[in-house]
Amino acid sequence: MPADPAAVSEARAWTARQLTRWGLDGLVFTTELIVSELVTNAIRYGRPPAELRLFRHDVLVCEVTDSSPTQPRLRRAATTDEGGRGLFLVAQLAMRWGCRYNLGGKTIWAEQLIEYSH
Repeated sequence: MPADPAAVSEARAWTARQLTRWGLDGLVFTTELIVSELVTNAIRYGRPPAELRLFRHDVLVCEVTDSSPTQPRLRRAATTDEGGRGLFLVAQLAMRWGCRYNLGGKTIWAEQLIEYSH
C-alpha cells in the first residue's frame, strides 16, 4: 500500500470485495472498520512498505504489516482527544488481536469469529 491516506479507502473497498467473494457479507462492516484503523496506523506511524492481508480459516484474520519496529499502544483516549482510539476500537471489535515482530518490522493482526449458518 502506498503511504497515502487515500490507501485507506482503497483497502476498505478491497476488503469488502474479498469478503463478498468468500460469502462473508455479514463481516464486511466490522472488518472494514478494523482494516481502516490498522491501515491508518501503518500509514501514520509505521514505515513503508505496508501490506494488508486477509486469511479465512476457522476465523477471519486481518493483518497489516509495516517496516517500523515501533510497538503499538492501546490507550483510552479522553473525550477531548481527536485521535488515539484506533487500537481500542480494534480490541472491541475483534475476538483477539496482537502484534508480532520480524526482521523487517511488525505485523498487527486481528481475528474475528466466522459464524456459519447450517
